[in-house]
Amino acid sequence: MNLGIAGKWALVCGASKGLGLGCAQALAGEGVNVVLVARGAQVLEAAAAALRAAAPGVQVLAVAADITTPEGRSAAFAAAGGPGTAFDIVVSNAGGPPPGDFRSWDREAWIKAVDANMLTPIELIKATVDGMAARGFGRIVNITSSAVKAPIDILGLSNGARSGLTGFVAGVARSGIAAQGVTINNLLPGKFDTDRLQGTLAGAASKTGQSVDAVRAAQMAQIPARRFGNPAEFGAICAFLCSVQAGYLNGQNILPDGGLYPGTF
Repeated sequence: MNLGIAGKWALVCGASKGLGLGCAQALAGEGVNVVLVARGAQVLEAAAAALRAAAPGVQVLAVAADITTPEGRSAAFAAAGGPGTAFDIVVSNAGGPPPGDFRSWDREAWIKAVDANMLTPIELIKATVDGMAARGFGRIVNITSSAVKAPIDILGLSNGARSGLTGFVAGVARSGIAAQGVTINNLLPGKFDTDRLQGTLAGAASKTGQSVDAVRAAQMAQIPARRFGNPAEFGAICAFLCSVQAGYLNGQNILPDGGLYPGTF
Protein backbone atom coordinates (compact mmCIF):
# COMPACT_ATOMS: atom_id res chain seq x y z
CA MET A 1 0.00 0.00 0.00
CA ASN A 2 1.28 3.45 -0.92
CA LEU A 3 0.62 5.56 2.18
CA GLY A 4 0.72 8.80 0.18
CA ILE A 5 3.13 10.65 2.48
CA ALA A 6 6.39 10.57 0.50
CA GLY A 7 8.18 13.91 0.54
CA LYS A 8 6.53 15.16 3.72
CA TRP A 9 8.46 16.19 6.84
CA ALA A 10 8.17 14.40 10.16
CA LEU A 11 9.45 15.22 13.61
CA VAL A 12 10.04 12.05 15.63
CA CYS A 13 10.93 12.37 19.31
CA GLY A 14 12.87 9.85 21.34
CA ALA A 15 14.07 8.53 18.01
CA SER A 16 17.53 7.18 18.79
CA LYS A 17 16.25 3.71 19.72
CA GLY A 18 13.22 1.68 20.67
CA LEU A 19 9.72 2.62 19.59
CA GLY A 20 10.67 6.11 18.44
CA LEU A 21 13.32 4.71 16.12
CA GLY A 22 10.85 2.11 14.87
CA CYS A 23 8.48 4.93 13.89
CA ALA A 24 11.25 6.90 12.20
CA GLN A 25 12.34 3.85 10.20
CA ALA A 26 8.82 3.13 9.04
CA LEU A 27 8.20 6.73 7.99
CA ALA A 28 11.53 7.00 6.17
CA GLY A 29 10.70 3.74 4.42
CA GLU A 30 7.61 5.50 3.04
CA GLY A 31 9.72 8.35 1.68
CA VAL A 32 9.13 10.78 4.53
CA ASN A 33 11.93 13.19 5.47
CA VAL A 34 12.57 12.88 9.18
CA VAL A 35 14.06 14.98 11.95
CA LEU A 36 15.18 12.66 14.73
CA VAL A 37 15.37 14.11 18.23
CA ALA A 38 16.91 12.50 21.31
CA ARG A 39 19.19 13.55 24.13
CA GLY A 40 22.07 11.11 23.55
CA ALA A 41 24.12 12.50 20.68
CA GLN A 42 26.28 9.44 20.00
CA VAL A 43 23.45 6.92 19.84
CA LEU A 44 21.30 9.36 17.87
CA GLU A 45 23.97 9.95 15.23
CA ALA A 46 24.47 6.21 14.82
CA ALA A 47 20.72 5.72 14.36
CA ALA A 48 20.57 8.57 11.83
CA ALA A 49 23.50 7.17 9.85
CA ALA A 50 21.88 3.73 9.67
CA LEU A 51 18.60 5.28 8.58
CA ARG A 52 20.28 7.31 5.83
CA ALA A 53 21.87 4.11 4.52
CA ALA A 54 18.56 2.25 4.61
CA ALA A 55 16.54 5.06 3.00
CA PRO A 56 18.92 6.95 0.70
CA GLY A 57 16.13 8.88 -1.00
CA VAL A 58 15.04 10.83 2.07
CA GLN A 59 16.55 13.52 4.23
CA VAL A 60 17.44 12.40 7.75
CA LEU A 61 18.41 15.12 10.21
CA ALA A 62 19.52 14.46 13.78
CA VAL A 63 19.07 16.92 16.64
CA ALA A 64 20.62 16.03 19.97
CA ALA A 65 18.38 17.96 22.34
CA ASP A 66 15.92 17.65 25.18
CA ILE A 67 12.53 18.09 23.53
CA THR A 68 10.94 18.80 26.92
CA THR A 69 12.67 22.19 27.02
CA PRO A 70 11.88 25.30 24.95
CA GLU A 71 15.48 25.31 23.73
CA GLY A 72 15.23 21.70 22.60
CA ARG A 73 12.01 22.35 20.70
CA SER A 74 13.51 25.42 19.05
CA ALA A 75 16.49 23.36 17.90
CA ALA A 76 14.23 20.69 16.44
CA PHE A 77 12.10 23.23 14.59
CA ALA A 78 15.17 25.02 13.23
CA ALA A 79 16.55 21.77 11.79
CA ALA A 80 13.79 21.60 9.20
CA GLY A 81 14.49 25.16 8.11
CA GLY A 82 12.04 27.08 10.24
CA PRO A 83 9.42 27.05 12.95
CA GLY A 84 7.26 24.07 13.87
CA THR A 85 4.79 24.92 11.14
CA ALA A 86 7.16 23.19 8.69
CA PHE A 87 6.22 19.71 9.93
CA ASP A 88 3.46 17.63 8.35
CA ILE A 89 3.85 14.78 10.87
CA VAL A 90 4.76 14.87 14.55
CA VAL A 91 5.41 11.78 16.66
CA SER A 92 5.69 12.76 20.30
CA ASN A 93 7.50 10.34 22.56
CA ALA A 94 9.11 10.66 25.97
CA GLY A 95 10.45 8.07 28.37
CA GLY A 96 8.05 7.24 31.14
CA PRO A 97 8.64 8.55 34.66
CA PRO A 98 10.04 6.11 37.24
CA PRO A 99 7.82 3.63 39.09
CA GLY A 100 7.28 3.79 42.81
CA ASP A 101 4.91 4.45 45.70
CA PHE A 102 2.85 7.60 45.31
CA ARG A 103 3.57 8.46 48.95
CA SER A 104 7.19 9.13 48.07
CA TRP A 105 6.56 11.51 45.15
CA ASP A 106 6.86 15.19 45.92
CA ARG A 107 5.62 18.10 43.85
CA GLU A 108 8.85 18.21 41.84
CA ALA A 109 8.42 14.59 40.76
CA TRP A 110 4.87 15.26 39.61
CA ILE A 111 5.79 18.44 37.75
CA LYS A 112 8.63 16.64 35.96
CA ALA A 113 6.30 13.82 34.89
CA VAL A 114 3.55 16.15 33.73
CA ASP A 115 6.04 18.36 31.89
CA ALA A 116 7.55 15.47 29.92
CA ASN A 117 4.49 13.32 29.31
CA MET A 118 1.69 15.87 29.02
CA LEU A 119 2.85 19.45 28.55
CA THR A 120 5.62 18.71 26.02
CA PRO A 121 3.30 16.92 23.56
CA ILE A 122 0.81 19.77 23.99
CA GLU A 123 3.53 22.30 23.17
CA LEU A 124 4.44 20.31 20.04
CA ILE A 125 0.80 20.21 18.98
CA LYS A 126 0.41 23.94 19.60
CA ALA A 127 3.52 24.74 17.55
CA THR A 128 2.61 22.63 14.52
CA VAL A 129 -1.13 22.14 14.22
CA ASP A 130 -2.03 25.48 12.62
CA GLY A 131 0.59 25.08 9.90
CA MET A 132 -0.76 21.61 9.18
CA ALA A 133 -4.31 22.95 8.98
CA ALA A 134 -3.25 25.73 6.62
CA ARG A 135 -1.73 23.15 4.26
CA GLY A 136 -4.72 20.83 4.55
CA PHE A 137 -2.81 17.85 5.92
CA GLY A 138 -1.37 16.91 9.27
CA ARG A 139 -0.81 13.86 11.41
CA ILE A 140 0.09 13.90 15.10
CA VAL A 141 0.73 10.65 16.91
CA ASN A 142 1.46 10.62 20.63
CA ILE A 143 3.20 7.55 22.01
CA THR A 144 1.74 7.10 25.48
CA SER A 145 1.27 3.79 27.32
CA SER A 146 -1.12 0.90 27.75
CA ALA A 147 -1.28 2.07 31.38
CA VAL A 148 -3.66 4.79 30.18
CA LYS A 149 -6.15 2.01 29.41
CA ALA A 150 -5.23 -0.31 32.28
CA PRO A 151 -3.44 1.69 35.00
CA ILE A 152 -0.59 0.03 36.89
CA ASP A 153 -0.35 0.91 40.57
CA ILE A 154 3.41 1.54 40.68
CA LEU A 155 3.23 3.74 37.56
CA GLY A 156 1.13 6.47 39.10
CA LEU A 157 3.22 9.30 37.65
CA SER A 158 2.76 7.88 34.17
CA ASN A 159 -0.91 7.06 34.73
CA GLY A 160 -1.66 10.61 35.77
CA ALA A 161 0.42 12.56 33.27
CA ARG A 162 -0.44 10.46 30.24
CA SER A 163 -4.13 10.35 31.11
CA GLY A 164 -4.07 14.14 31.23
CA LEU A 165 -2.66 14.22 27.70
CA THR A 166 -5.29 11.71 26.57
CA GLY A 167 -8.09 13.93 27.83
CA PHE A 168 -6.60 16.99 26.15
CA VAL A 169 -6.23 15.18 22.83
CA ALA A 170 -9.82 13.92 23.00
CA GLY A 171 -10.97 17.52 22.86
CA VAL A 172 -8.54 19.21 20.50
CA ALA A 173 -8.64 16.38 17.93
CA ARG A 174 -12.36 17.07 17.52
CA SER A 175 -12.02 20.81 17.16
CA GLY A 176 -11.99 22.77 13.89
CA ILE A 177 -8.70 21.23 12.76
CA ALA A 178 -10.43 17.92 12.03
CA ALA A 179 -12.17 19.50 9.04
CA GLN A 180 -8.85 20.79 7.74
CA GLY A 181 -7.21 17.41 7.23
CA VAL A 182 -5.45 17.17 10.59
CA THR A 183 -5.74 14.12 12.83
CA ILE A 184 -4.40 13.50 16.32
CA ASN A 185 -4.24 9.98 17.71
CA ASN A 186 -2.51 8.20 20.56
CA LEU A 187 -0.56 4.94 20.41
CA LEU A 188 -0.65 3.01 23.70
CA PRO A 189 2.13 0.39 23.55
CA GLY A 190 1.97 -2.71 25.65
CA LYS A 191 5.09 -4.81 26.19
CA PHE A 192 7.56 -4.21 23.39
CA ASP A 193 11.07 -5.64 23.23
CA THR A 194 13.05 -2.46 23.92
CA ASP A 195 15.88 -1.41 26.22
CA ARG A 196 13.31 -0.05 28.66
CA LEU A 197 11.59 -3.42 28.86
CA GLN A 198 14.92 -5.15 29.38
CA GLY A 199 15.59 -2.87 32.30
CA THR A 200 12.16 -3.62 33.74
CA LEU A 201 12.74 -7.36 33.40
CA ALA A 202 16.13 -7.08 35.07
CA GLY A 203 14.60 -5.13 37.93
CA ALA A 204 11.87 -7.72 38.40
CA ALA A 205 14.43 -10.52 38.33
CA SER A 206 16.53 -8.82 40.99
CA LYS A 207 13.51 -8.23 43.19
CA THR A 208 12.13 -11.77 42.97
CA GLY A 209 15.38 -13.73 42.81
CA GLN A 210 14.40 -15.28 39.48
CA SER A 211 16.48 -15.24 36.34
CA VAL A 212 15.77 -12.64 33.68
CA ASP A 213 14.82 -15.45 31.29
CA ALA A 214 12.30 -16.81 33.76
CA VAL A 215 10.72 -13.40 34.27
CA ARG A 216 10.67 -12.85 30.53
CA ALA A 217 8.96 -16.18 29.89
CA ALA A 218 6.38 -15.57 32.62
CA GLN A 219 5.45 -12.17 31.24
CA MET A 220 5.17 -13.44 27.68
CA ALA A 221 2.91 -16.25 28.88
CA GLN A 222 0.40 -13.63 30.08
CA ILE A 223 0.09 -12.16 26.58
CA PRO A 224 -2.34 -13.93 24.22
CA ALA A 225 0.16 -13.49 21.38
CA ARG A 226 2.74 -15.27 23.62
CA ARG A 227 5.46 -12.81 22.70
CA PHE A 228 6.57 -9.22 23.10
CA GLY A 229 6.05 -6.77 20.28
CA ASN A 230 8.95 -5.41 18.25
CA PRO A 231 9.67 -1.78 17.31
CA ALA A 232 9.31 -2.44 13.57
CA GLU A 233 5.69 -3.52 13.84
CA PHE A 234 4.96 -0.63 16.18
CA GLY A 235 6.49 1.72 13.62
CA ALA A 236 4.30 0.25 10.89
CA ILE A 237 1.19 1.07 12.92
CA CYS A 238 2.46 4.60 13.44
CA ALA A 239 3.16 5.04 9.73
CA PHE A 240 -0.36 3.93 8.86
CA LEU A 241 -1.83 6.46 11.31
CA CYS A 242 0.19 9.09 9.43
CA SER A 243 -1.06 7.98 6.02
CA VAL A 244 -3.62 9.59 3.75
CA GLN A 245 -5.73 6.44 4.17
CA ALA A 246 -6.06 7.14 7.92
CA GLY A 247 -7.64 10.54 7.43
CA TYR A 248 -10.94 9.38 8.97
CA LEU A 249 -9.24 7.94 12.06
CA ASN A 250 -9.07 10.72 14.62
CA GLY A 251 -9.03 11.21 18.38
CA GLN A 252 -8.46 7.52 19.00
CA ASN A 253 -6.37 5.50 21.45
CA ILE A 254 -4.81 2.58 19.60
CA LEU A 255 -3.67 -0.26 21.87
CA PRO A 256 -1.06 -2.61 20.34
CA ASP A 257 -0.47 -5.04 23.20
CA GLY A 258 -0.81 -8.54 21.73
CA GLY A 259 -4.29 -8.85 23.22
CA LEU A 260 -3.20 -8.42 26.86
CA TYR A 261 -5.88 -5.88 27.79
CA PRO A 262 -8.96 -7.97 28.67
CA GLY A 263 -11.71 -5.36 28.31
CA THR A 264 -14.32 -4.96 25.60
CA PHE A 265 -13.80 -1.18 25.37
